[in-house]
Order: sequence, then structure tokens, then C-alpha cells
Amino acid sequence: MQHTEQRQRTHALLQEKGIQRALFTNINSVKWLTGFAPGVQLGANFFLGGPPLVWYEDGHFTLVLLDGQAAAAANLAGAPDCTLLTYQGYTIQQPIAGGDRLREALAPLLRKSGSSGAVGVEQQDTTMLIAQLLDQALPTPAGLTPIDGWLVGLRAVKSAAEIQKLRDNFRLTDIGHAAARQAVQAGQREIDVWAATHSAIQQAVGERVALGNDCVVGYRQNNIGGWPGDLEIRPHDNVIVDLSTILHGYWSDSCATYYAGEPTAEQVKLHKTCEAALDFATSLVKPGAVAREIDQQVRQFMSKAGYAIYPHHTGHGVGVTGHEEPRIVPYNDWVLEPGMVIMLEPGAYFPGQFGARLEDGMLVTADGAEVLTKHDKSLP
Repeated sequence: MQHTEQRQRTHALLQEKGIQRALFTNINSVKWLTGFAPGVQLGANFFLGGPPLVWYEDGHFTLVLLDGQAAAAANLAGAPDCTLLTYQGYTIQQPIAGGDRLREALAPLLRKSGSSGAVGVEQQDTTMLIAQLLDQALPTPAGLTPIDGWLVGLRAVKSAAEIQKLRDNFRLTDIGHAAARQAVQAGQREIDVWAATHSAIQQAVGERVALGNDCVVGYRQNNIGGWPGDLEIRPHDNVIVDLSTILHGYWSDSCATYYAGEPTAEQVKLHKTCEAALDFATSLVKPGAVAREIDQQVRQFMSKAGYAIYPHHTGHGVGVTGHEEPRIVPYNDWVLEPGMVIMLEPGAYFPGQFGARLEDGMLVTADGAEVLTKHDKSLP
């Protein structure tokens, strides 16, 4: 999975914009262009130097990484339009100075540039070190053209390889939800449910997998979402479990609401309304549909059923991040196209009492939607 298609589309866009050279510094751009999947890291890694970068010049891409990250870019082997440039990170022979080593590796690449004209740069993610290096190392004075967000539209439509990566992730969230459904029992805690869920996913895939997002019992005051804690699940409580995995550098998403024993009549009514709202939302997904119109219609559906309008998005795209375009929100005029992968997640919440949210991921097809999440969202 060399992400050749992504680079070809980016090359065409840059040529159209008159950009012969560009530096991509946003990690999501780097992942999308190269397939580089950084390892799971919680908190700052004090062995790291500069961030992963991609230098583009006249149709060729160079991925610049720490040497210790090279294995995560092994998919690029043999790619004719993308090469790997590494620099030394951790060593016991010298002080840890990855930033300096990045400068030493990148400067010759910039100096031998054969192009002229402005250099496109994702400025929002460009560190001071990289900005200084650009200023010092480019062979001739060149203006910098901000290209932040230029790849967002390209990223919205997934390639076949990307869709397969997302399918792999959704299979993991399906496994996680099966474990969560079993774990939601009176006497257990939120964190117990989360631990069972995460363990099932990692055992299934056989490697460490990052897991988000929410695991909250209904009697929380803010019961829309949050990290699991020490709160005990009581008889008849609901638990909203919203799961994302990150595998191959890509994100999934999904949500279901589970119950400790028999749900109450009010919980049943809300759950069935969310099921109907999700089915309705899915029926709206097709090429040409407008994001804000889907959002409006789903909110109206919940309102007509007698529930307060949920304060979060109706949905969003997924890919190299957990929230991509098209975002299904009130302001967004984004038009759906075949190949987009989006989430839809209606819900309703009674603070301190109970709530419900159900979420599916789907691929926009030529004539509708293919639901990619298979987890059981039904009442017990």
C-alpha cells in the first residue's frame, strides 16, 4: 500500500496551483501521502527529534524520518515517486539531538533543489527550526505559499487501499463492542468495561492498538461522553460506549448504548428513537447530498420525536484523523461523493439520568451507502 494514488492526486493539484516545491509538515498529510503509520505513543517521546516531513519537488516526494521510524515506512520500498531519507535519533554515543540531525539531513535536500519559484508550506505545523532551515537552505530567495488545508478535499475521497484500511479498523471496533456489551453489568465500573473492550481488540489483532473515545454511565451529569473512570454501573443503568481504533495510521469510529439488565421504559423509547434516527440518516446518504441538509433533517427527526437537540455533530468523515471532511454539521455545504467514508451518530441525553447514542460508519457509493460497522446496537 504505497499511497501512489494519493501522491499522484497531490502532484496534479500542486501543478494546477503552479507549485513546483512544497514541504508537508502536518502529520496527517504525511500519513496520507506516504502510508507512514507512526507507532502508538502516549505523551511526549523524549527520543524524538523533529516531526516527520514530506518534501515535494517536480513530482517526486521524499519522506524524512528518524532512523528508528523507518520500519513504519517499509511500504514505500520500491516506490518510484517517493524515497525515504532518515537521520539519526537515539544513540548512546552522542547526546540526544534529533532536531539538529534533522537540520543536517534536510538542508542538503533543500540546497540541491533544481526548481525555482514559491515553495508551498503547511505553515501551521511548521516549527521554528524548520522555518529557519527553509530560509537558510533554499538555494535562491523564494516566497513561501501557505498550503494548509490543501489536501483536506483530496483526503475526503478514499482510495481502494484506504477503504480497506478502514474496513480493518471497523472490524476491530466490532470486536470491541461485542466485548463491551458483555462487560456492561451491574457492579462493574466504567474502567472495567473499557479494559475488557481494549483487551479484546488487542488480543484479536495481536499488537498494541490505540483506543478512544468514550465510556460513560448514564448518571454522570455530563453523560454525553468522556474517559472511563471509577464510577460503578448500577442495575438498569445505561453506558454509552464510543470506540475508535487507530490501525495502519487510520481511524475508525462507532458507538452503541448498553444496559445493565433490563432497560426502563424511557430508555427503551429513547433507544428505539435513536435506531430510527440512524436508519433515517443512513437513507439520506448518497452522492449529491449536502452535509448541512443531512444534519438538519436528522436533528428535526429527533426533535419531532420529543427530544432535545443533541449539542454535538450529526457525523463526520474518518481517515488519517478521527474527524475529517465532510463534517455533518449545520454550517457545512460539503457535497457527498462516492468514496467518502462518514460516520452518523444521533443521540439524546438527560444529564444525571440516562442517555443514548448510536453510530455507524458508511461508505458513500454510487447509489447510496454501504454500512461498514457491524456491531450490535439493539436493545438487550
